[in-house]
Amino acid sequence: MNKKNNLYLNILKNLKFKINFFNFNIKNLILNYKKIILKKNKAKNEFQSLYLTAFSGLFIILFFYSLPIIVEFKKNTFLSSKDIANNSKSDFQKVLDGESLESKSKIDEGLDIKFLYEDVFKLEDLSNDVIRLNASTIQKLFSETGYNLKNVRKTKLVKPILLSVLPYEMKTINSTKKKKKLFIQIVLPIILEENNRIKLNRKKLFSILNKNHNSNSEKKWLNEKFKQYGVINRDVSTLKMRMDEIPVSLAIAQAAKETGWGTSRFALDGNALFGQWTWSGEGIKPAAANNDSKHKVMKFKILKASVRAYQRNLNTHKSYKQFRMARAELRDNDVELDSLILVNYLDKYAQTGKEYVKIIKQIIKQNALKDFDDARLLPSSIQLKSLI
Repeated sequence: MNKKNNLYLNILKNLKFKINFFNFNIKNLILNYKKIILKKNKAKNEFQSLYLTAFSGLFIILFFYSLPIIVEFKKNTFLSSKDIANNSKSDFQKVLDGESLESKSKIDEGLDIKFLYEDVFKLEDLSNDVIRLNASTIQKLFSETGYNLKNVRKTKLVKPILLSVLPYEMKTINSTKKKKKLFIQIVLPIILEENNRIKLNRKKLFSILNKNHNSNSEKKWLNEKFKQYGVINRDVSTLKMRMDEIPVSLAIAQAAKETGWGTSRFALDGNALFGQWTWSGEGIKPAAANNDSKHKVMKFKILKASVRAYQRNLNTHKSYKQFRMARAELRDNDVELDSLILVNYLDKYAQTGKEYVKIIKQIIKQNALKDFDDARLLPSSIQLKSLI
């Protein structure tokens, strides 16, 4: 009996030992697991802390680096506020009622061309060192700077690469698609820059007109603009109608039509993008013109001067009075400037009249040029002599 009791006692002791050993191992396992979890959490927290510190530092650096660019970008591109874009109902009604100088047929008679194109001539005087880059160099430049039309259509942002002249190779590019693409890439930044210049002037004009008293410098500036836009009687409503943008798609389409996508003699030798005629200034005689014909196609030193002269032409010449009226009406109704609407009033731009309007519409639609109407030119503080 004692032997059995001893056996049971030994079994119980052994079992208790094993249970205690098992419990000890379980406790150690739990403690080790907790330590591992704590280490992981600590490492995770340290990583998150390091990540947040690095991200915060990078954000601060990028913010202060990009802030001047953002401010400059906004200053130069987002200027189409309601106060600036509209001409006001009363001013527009003046024009419709015939009170404004804009409605008088004699508006352009007797004006000295020096006043209308004074800033164009000054612009050309600044262009002394013009370098003509070849097509392959230009394409490489566009590629290296990431400037392509696919991105522009998507982001609406255009690299500020401003070329002075077209490459002579334009007429030897066999692919129509490549030729069109290169032509648009070259003229798009120039057109946008000139539109930005008008936006800034328009903003300043509205700012001056909204003041009760103007400084001498503001009065001088206003007088200069009256001269440049051919407003001989200082009629404010006329100036507001004339000092306005030309839709980008319309300008590109007309340039494409007038130059054969940059291949014409006038474009390559005279930087003339819009086929404007002159009877007194420097120009190129059309090959098909009669011997007794005295008109020439205006010649420019740089492409930018051609774009500026084109804008001044549409904004001042009596032939495009209805164009300006239609544009002012769109502004007054808070409607975006639509090239397919406004081109209907440019039938006097070419001798073919309505057929010319039809062709311009076709160019705009076939090449999806309206995609560029809301494009914005990125700011640039660096100007290269060969690209000015």
